[in-house]
Amino acid sequence: MKILLVEDDARTADFILKGLQQSGYTTVHAADGRDGLFKATTESCDLAVVDIMLPGLDGFTLIEKLRAAGIKLPVIVLSARSSVDDKIRALQTGGDDYLVKPFSFSELIARIQALLRRASATAEPSTLTVGDLSIDLLSRKVYRGSTRIDIQPLEFTLLEYLARNAGRVVSKTMIMEHVWEYNFDPQTNIVETRMCRLREKLDKPFKEKLLHTVRGFGYVLEPEADFRHR
Repeated sequence: MKILLVEDDARTADFILKGLQQSGYTTVHAADGRDGLFKATTESCDLAVVDIMLPGLDGFTLIEKLRAAGIKLPVIVLSARSSVDDKIRALQTGGDDYLVKPFSFSELIARIQALLRRASATAEPSTLTVGDLSIDLLSRKVYRGSTRIDIQPLEFTLLEYLARNAGRVVSKTMIMEHVWEYNFDPQTNIVETRMCRLREKLDKPFKEKLLHTVRGFGYVLEPEADFRHR
Protein backbone atom coordinates (compact mmCIF):
# COMPACT_ATOMS: atom_id res chain seq x y z
CA MET A 1 0.00 0.00 0.00
CA LYS A 2 1.29 3.45 -0.93
CA ILE A 3 0.46 6.54 1.16
CA LEU A 4 0.88 10.16 0.11
CA LEU A 5 1.79 12.58 2.91
CA VAL A 6 1.27 16.29 2.21
CA GLU A 7 2.92 18.10 5.13
CA ASP A 8 5.14 21.19 5.08
CA ASP A 9 6.60 20.91 8.60
CA ALA A 10 9.84 18.96 8.18
CA ARG A 11 9.92 17.45 11.70
CA THR A 12 6.30 16.32 11.54
CA ALA A 13 6.78 14.89 8.05
CA ASP A 14 9.91 13.00 9.07
CA PHE A 15 8.13 11.54 12.11
CA ILE A 16 5.13 10.37 10.08
CA LEU A 17 7.13 9.06 7.12
CA LYS A 18 9.45 6.98 9.31
CA GLY A 19 6.51 5.55 11.21
CA LEU A 20 4.62 4.65 8.05
CA GLN A 21 7.68 2.99 6.52
CA GLN A 22 8.33 1.00 9.70
CA SER A 23 4.69 -0.13 9.54
CA GLY A 24 5.30 -1.52 6.07
CA TYR A 25 3.77 1.21 3.91
CA THR A 26 5.35 2.71 0.83
CA THR A 27 5.35 6.52 1.11
CA VAL A 28 5.34 9.59 -1.11
CA HIS A 29 5.93 13.06 0.36
CA ALA A 30 4.96 16.52 -0.81
CA ALA A 31 6.00 19.61 1.17
CA ASP A 32 3.42 22.01 -0.30
CA GLY A 33 -0.12 21.91 -1.62
CA ARG A 34 0.65 22.24 -5.30
CA ASP A 35 3.16 19.40 -5.25
CA GLY A 36 0.68 17.40 -3.21
CA LEU A 37 -2.00 17.90 -5.85
CA PHE A 38 0.45 16.91 -8.59
CA LYS A 39 1.52 13.73 -6.81
CA ALA A 40 -2.05 12.83 -5.89
CA THR A 41 -2.97 12.94 -9.58
CA THR A 42 0.15 11.27 -10.99
CA GLU A 43 1.22 8.73 -8.35
CA SER A 44 -0.67 5.49 -7.83
CA CYS A 45 -1.48 6.01 -4.14
CA ASP A 46 -3.99 4.19 -1.94
CA LEU A 47 -4.54 6.96 0.60
CA ALA A 48 -3.45 10.54 1.35
CA VAL A 49 -2.71 12.25 4.67
CA VAL A 50 -3.09 16.00 4.13
CA ASP A 51 -2.31 18.94 6.40
CA ILE A 52 -4.62 21.97 6.14
CA MET A 53 -2.11 24.80 6.52
CA LEU A 54 0.07 24.33 3.45
CA PRO A 55 2.06 26.79 1.33
CA GLY A 56 1.00 27.26 -2.28
CA LEU A 57 -2.36 25.55 -1.92
CA ASP A 58 -4.16 24.86 1.35
CA GLY A 59 -5.44 21.42 2.24
CA PHE A 60 -9.10 22.32 1.78
CA THR A 61 -8.50 23.54 -1.77
CA LEU A 62 -6.31 20.56 -2.58
CA ILE A 63 -9.09 18.15 -1.59
CA GLU A 64 -11.71 20.16 -3.48
CA LYS A 65 -9.62 19.99 -6.65
CA LEU A 66 -9.14 16.23 -6.27
CA ARG A 67 -12.87 15.65 -5.91
CA ALA A 68 -13.67 18.03 -8.77
CA ALA A 69 -11.36 15.93 -10.96
CA GLY A 70 -13.24 12.78 -9.97
CA ILE A 71 -10.33 11.37 -7.93
CA LYS A 72 -11.71 9.23 -5.08
CA LEU A 73 -8.42 8.84 -3.19
CA PRO A 74 -9.24 8.43 0.53
CA VAL A 75 -8.00 11.45 2.51
CA ILE A 76 -7.22 11.88 6.20
CA VAL A 77 -6.98 15.56 7.14
CA LEU A 78 -4.39 16.63 9.71
CA SER A 79 -4.77 19.94 11.48
CA ALA A 80 -3.90 21.83 14.64
CA ARG A 81 -7.42 23.30 14.37
CA SER A 82 -9.93 21.50 16.55
CA SER A 83 -13.07 23.54 15.92
CA VAL A 84 -16.24 21.82 14.77
CA ASP A 85 -16.46 24.23 11.82
CA ASP A 86 -13.06 23.16 10.51
CA LYS A 87 -13.96 19.49 10.85
CA ILE A 88 -17.24 20.03 9.03
CA ARG A 89 -15.52 21.96 6.24
CA ALA A 90 -12.90 19.23 5.81
CA LEU A 91 -15.57 16.57 5.47
CA GLN A 92 -17.78 18.68 3.21
CA THR A 93 -14.91 19.39 0.82
CA GLY A 94 -14.32 15.65 0.41
CA GLY A 95 -12.09 14.58 3.29
CA ASP A 96 -12.83 11.14 4.75
CA ASP A 97 -11.43 11.59 8.27
CA TYR A 98 -10.03 14.35 10.48
CA LEU A 99 -7.21 14.06 13.03
CA VAL A 100 -6.20 16.91 15.33
CA LYS A 101 -2.53 17.66 16.09
CA PRO A 102 -0.81 16.63 18.28
CA PHE A 103 -1.89 13.04 17.77
CA SER A 104 -0.84 9.53 18.71
CA PHE A 105 0.87 7.76 15.83
CA SER A 106 -0.93 4.54 16.75
CA GLU A 107 -4.23 6.38 16.28
CA LEU A 108 -3.12 7.59 12.84
CA ILE A 109 -2.22 4.02 11.85
CA ALA A 110 -5.58 2.75 13.14
CA ARG A 111 -7.44 5.40 11.12
CA ILE A 112 -5.38 4.60 8.02
CA GLN A 113 -6.14 0.89 8.36
CA ALA A 114 -9.85 1.55 8.89
CA LEU A 115 -10.05 3.84 5.87
CA LEU A 116 -8.13 1.40 3.67
CA ARG A 117 -10.47 -1.40 4.76
CA ARG A 118 -13.45 0.73 3.85
CA ALA A 119 -11.97 1.65 0.49
CA SER A 120 -10.86 -1.88 -0.35
CA ALA A 121 -14.34 -3.24 0.36
CA THR A 122 -15.59 -1.45 -2.74
CA ALA A 123 -12.46 -0.84 -4.78
CA GLU A 124 -10.55 -4.12 -4.72
CA PRO A 125 -10.36 -7.51 -3.04
CA SER A 126 -8.65 -7.77 0.33
CA THR A 127 -6.70 -10.88 -0.66
CA LEU A 128 -4.18 -11.53 -3.44
CA THR A 129 -3.63 -15.11 -4.59
CA VAL A 130 -0.95 -16.61 -6.81
CA GLY A 131 -1.09 -20.40 -7.05
CA ASP A 132 -1.35 -21.64 -3.46
CA LEU A 133 0.02 -18.33 -2.14
CA SER A 134 -2.49 -16.16 -0.30
CA ILE A 135 -1.76 -12.59 0.83
CA ASP A 136 -4.24 -10.94 3.20
CA LEU A 137 -3.84 -7.21 2.62
CA LEU A 138 -5.80 -6.25 5.72
CA SER A 139 -4.21 -8.50 8.34
CA ARG A 140 -0.91 -8.52 6.39
CA LYS A 141 -0.65 -12.30 6.78
CA VAL A 142 0.88 -14.58 4.15
CA TYR A 143 0.12 -18.26 3.61
CA ARG A 144 1.13 -21.01 1.22
CA GLY A 145 -1.74 -23.41 1.47
CA SER A 146 -2.39 -23.69 5.20
CA THR A 147 1.19 -22.83 6.18
CA ARG A 148 1.74 -19.34 7.61
CA ILE A 149 4.84 -17.55 6.32
CA ASP A 150 6.41 -15.02 8.68
CA ILE A 151 7.75 -12.04 6.73
CA GLN A 152 8.95 -8.57 7.69
CA PRO A 153 7.13 -5.34 6.71
CA LEU A 154 9.47 -4.50 3.81
CA GLU A 155 9.27 -8.09 2.55
CA PHE A 156 5.48 -7.84 2.65
CA THR A 157 5.60 -4.64 0.56
CA LEU A 158 7.90 -6.36 -1.94
CA LEU A 159 5.73 -9.48 -2.11
CA GLU A 160 2.56 -7.41 -2.50
CA TYR A 161 4.11 -5.55 -5.44
CA LEU A 162 5.12 -8.83 -7.09
CA ALA A 163 1.66 -10.32 -6.48
CA ARG A 164 -0.12 -7.31 -7.96
CA ASN A 165 2.02 -7.90 -11.05
CA ALA A 166 1.71 -11.71 -10.98
CA GLY A 167 2.71 -13.30 -14.28
CA ARG A 168 4.45 -10.10 -15.38
CA VAL A 169 8.23 -9.74 -15.34
CA VAL A 170 9.22 -6.72 -13.24
CA SER A 171 12.69 -5.28 -13.56
CA LYS A 172 15.13 -4.35 -10.81
CA THR A 173 14.52 -0.69 -11.67
CA MET A 174 10.75 -1.05 -11.30
CA ILE A 175 11.15 -2.77 -7.94
CA MET A 176 13.55 -0.10 -6.68
CA GLU A 177 11.17 2.70 -7.67
CA HIS A 178 8.02 1.12 -6.24
CA VAL A 179 9.35 -0.51 -3.09
CA TRP A 180 12.39 1.55 -2.04
CA GLU A 181 11.34 4.80 -3.76
CA TYR A 182 14.69 5.93 -5.02
CA ASN A 183 16.29 5.98 -8.44
CA PHE A 184 18.03 2.95 -9.83
CA ASP A 185 21.65 2.54 -8.80
CA PRO A 186 23.34 -0.17 -10.89
CA GLN A 187 25.95 -0.72 -8.16
CA THR A 188 23.54 -1.72 -5.39
CA ASN A 189 22.53 -5.32 -4.74
CA ILE A 190 19.69 -4.52 -2.33
CA VAL A 191 17.06 -6.04 -4.64
CA GLU A 192 19.00 -9.27 -5.09
CA THR A 193 19.59 -9.53 -1.33
CA ARG A 194 15.93 -9.01 -0.45
CA MET A 195 14.78 -11.38 -3.19
CA CYS A 196 17.11 -14.05 -1.83
CA ARG A 197 15.67 -13.66 1.67
CA LEU A 198 12.10 -13.66 0.36
CA ARG A 199 12.77 -16.79 -1.72
CA GLU A 200 14.16 -18.55 1.36
CA LYS A 201 10.83 -18.06 3.11
CA LEU A 202 8.47 -18.26 0.16
CA ASP A 203 9.90 -21.14 -1.88
CA LYS A 204 12.59 -23.13 -0.09
CA PRO A 205 10.27 -25.06 2.27
CA PHE A 206 7.87 -25.96 -0.56
CA LYS A 207 7.99 -28.28 -3.56
CA GLU A 208 6.64 -25.82 -6.14
CA LYS A 209 8.53 -22.58 -6.70
CA LEU A 210 6.69 -19.29 -7.20
CA LEU A 211 9.42 -16.62 -7.30
CA HIS A 212 11.48 -16.88 -10.49
CA THR A 213 14.43 -14.96 -11.89
CA VAL A 214 14.28 -14.08 -15.58
CA ARG A 215 17.93 -13.50 -16.38
CA GLY A 216 18.65 -10.17 -17.97
CA PHE A 217 15.09 -8.92 -17.33
CA GLY A 218 14.00 -9.22 -13.69
CA TYR A 219 11.67 -11.30 -11.57
CA VAL A 220 8.23 -12.83 -11.91
CA LEU A 221 5.83 -14.32 -9.38
CA GLU A 222 3.80 -17.15 -10.88
CA PRO A 223 3.24 -20.92 -10.52
CA GLU A 224 6.17 -23.02 -11.70
CA ALA A 225 4.12 -24.68 -14.46
CA ASP A 226 3.32 -21.29 -16.01
CA PHE A 227 6.96 -20.20 -15.77
CA ARG A 228 8.16 -23.34 -17.59
CA HIS A 229 5.85 -22.61 -20.51
CA ARG A 230 7.29 -19.14 -21.12
